Amino acid sequence: MTRRTDGVLPEGLAEAIRDTADDIAAVLRTEAPTGAGDVARLPVPRSAWTVGEAAAHLAQANALMADLAAGHERPYGDGTPGSLAEANERALAGFGERSPGPLAEMIAAQAAAFLASVEERDPGERLSTPLGPMGPAVLGSYLLTHMLGHGYDLALAMNRPHMLDARRVELTLPFMIEAMPRVADPAAVAGLTASFAVRLRGGPGFGVTVTAGAVRADHEPPARPDCTILTEPVAFLLLGLGRVDPWPVIARGKALGWGRKPWLAPRFPRLFRAP
Repeated sequence: MTRRTDGVLPEGLAEAIRDTADDIAAVLRTEAPTGAGDVARLPVPRSAWTVGEAAAHLAQANALMADLAAGHERPYGDGTPGSLAEANERALAGFGERSPGPLAEMIAAQAAAFLASVEERDPGERLSTPLGPMGPAVLGSYLLTHMLGHGYDLALAMNRPHMLDARRVELTLPFMIEAMPRVADPAAVAGLTASFAVRLRGGPGFGVTVTAGAVRADHEPPARPDCTILTEPVAFLLLGLGRVDPWPVIARGKALGWGRKPWLAPRFPRLFRAP
C-alpha cells in the first residue's frame, strides 16, 4: 500500500492529484476531433453528459472537495448513488459554464486549492463528505479517484490518451476500500456470503467479505478467500467505476479469478454501484 510521509497525504498523492488535474486540463484544451463540431457538445461515451457537462461537473466537484478539505460543511445528497446523481444534476442546472477552456482552468485551480487546504488538517481528523466522514488522506484519494474516472471519460470523448496508470490507481485504493461497503448494491449482495482477495498485478491487494448481504472491506486480503481476483490496475479501476464490462476484460486476460468459487469473479464488480 502507499507509504506515509510527514505530511497529511501519503507519498505521491499530492503529485498525482496535481498532475491528473493538469492532464485533464490539457485534454480540454485540445481541439475537437476532425468533423466533431463544438467540443462542449461532444457526447461522453456510456454517459448522458456532453464534454461540457462532464467538465462542468468536475470543476464543481473539485471546488466541493476543496471546501471539504478546508473544513466547511457542504451537504450533497445522502450518500446513496441515486441521491448523488440527483445532486449532480441540480448542481449542473445552476452552473452555466460549459466552455472547455475556462473549465480546464477551474479544474486545475480547485485541485490546487484542495492541496493547499488539506495540508492544514489534522491527519486524524474526520471530514464530512458526500459518502460519509473520511480522514484527509482518504478524501485526497477520493478526489483522485473521481478525477481519474471523469478524466478517462473526457479523454475517450476527445479521442486522446487517458491519464490512468498503475501508480495513480494504487493511490485510489484507500478511498475504494473505504467506500465499497457504502456503495454496495443491496440487490446484488442480498443473500450472498463469500470472501474475496483482490490483487492488483504488480501491486497491493485487499479483501472484501460479504456475509448475508453485509459488506466489509479490509486493507489485507483474507487468508482463505472463496475467490481470488488478479487484475491489471487500470482495468481494476475502470471496472470499479463502471466504465467497462467484466467479460471483455476477462477475455483479454486483464482479470483472472480462481479459488473455491471462481465463478464469483465476474460478479464481483456488479456487487457495487459507482456513485
